[in-house]
Amino acid sequence: MLFKSSIRQSFLIQLIFASASLIFIFSSLLYFYIEKSILNEKHQELLTYAKNIVEDKSLYDSHISPSDIYAGLNLEIIQLKKNFFYDDFYEITKDNKIFLTILYPFNADELNYLKITKEITNTKALLKKILNYLFVINIAGFLLVIIYAVGLSKMLVSPVKTLTKKLSDMNEHLIAPIKIEELPEEFEPLGTTINHLISRIQNFVKYQKELFIGTAHELKTPLAVIKLKNQVTLIKKRSSKEYIEALNATNKTIDEMNIIVSNILNIGRQEGVQLEKPVEVDVIDVLRKKANDFKLLAENEHKELEMSFEPNGFMAILQIGLLNQIVQNFLQNSLKFTPKDKKVILQSSQNDYGLLIEVIDEGCGIDESVDLFAPFKRQGNKQGVGLGLFLAKGAADGLGAKISIKNRADGITGTIASINLNSKLSCILPISR
Repeated sequence: MLFKSSIRQSFLIQLIFASASLIFIFSSLLYFYIEKSILNEKHQELLTYAKNIVEDKSLYDSHISPSDIYAGLNLEIIQLKKNFFYDDFYEITKDNKIFLTILYPFNADELNYLKITKEITNTKALLKKILNYLFVINIAGFLLVIIYAVGLSKMLVSPVKTLTKKLSDMNEHLIAPIKIEELPEEFEPLGTTINHLISRIQNFVKYQKELFIGTAHELKTPLAVIKLKNQVTLIKKRSSKEYIEALNATNKTIDEMNIIVSNILNIGRQEGVQLEKPVEVDVIDVLRKKANDFKLLAENEHKELEMSFEPNGFMAILQIGLLNQIVQNFLQNSLKFTPKDKKVILQSSQNDYGLLIEVIDEGCGIDESVDLFAPFKRQGNKQGVGLGLFLAKGAADGLGAKISIKNRADGITGTIASINLNSKLSCILPISR
């Protein structure tokens, strides 16, 4: 592109323009101050001469000779047709020489005025030299400003270039966090944000590889079973009933494969949900509706689902689909691993981070040394392909929320699955009365 946007170029232009304007304004003010001071001094000098003459005072001091005082002075009395009530100064140019003239009242009744003229050619020449010097100094100063601006802009964009180079050198096989301590203080928040993004990319790449490996493994096994069963079936003739049983077993294995494929498709759908426009929603109301849906399911399995929500309302801007997916997965797992006549608790509370949502069960607990959020990680001997928590982790990342699963520490066997929503995009809903 011919005119490509550049932070450094924009800063450089603005700095040069601002500095050049400052130099020009300062030089102009300095020159006008010098010119005004010198001319005022000449005016005051002529005014003093006029006053001394009118008041019959000595025109010169004892240590100055009269010839020095009168040099360049021209004194005369003139008569005007009207009164002047103020001192009148004016400049005239004659024979390439510049003269300063003052008219001072001498005899007001007869309209006689004292006219004093003094040559100021040398003074004007001096002012012109000063102006030329200032012009040269301005040019030199402008060049220095350009050099300074180039160096300063290069220094200021250096951290950005460093970050850009480090990021451009990265790929999925070589992703390393940025060293925050090497960055200027102003760039530390940016470095921290980039490190968070790098961490999420690393997790995504890790889970992606595990997903591909796990998917291949999970699909390879049932395919091998189907092939083996078909080979055994074809070895010898069987009755219609035996063929039907063999086909049913094959169909069962195919159904298991369909479950794996469906869960993989859910991952793609989840990415679509993350791109949906967030809406403002009462999170507590969403939890109540989800709990009511699972309450009947819990009762049907002879289990109890208890609810406890604080505060009464909590407004947040988020994708409802992602929140529902996490809560639904937590409730499904808790009810799956909780024995009959036991209890599952869905509760919410506020903390320093935001809104904490917890699903507490009385199941068998978990092995906390295992990363349950990795794909195809199963806990216990229950059915499933181990993608539910992987999807929940992805949904939590999309919401910018914290997610965790740990064992209970209150002496009761079971787990606590929690999601902590950030309060930066949330606010407490006032209680209606």
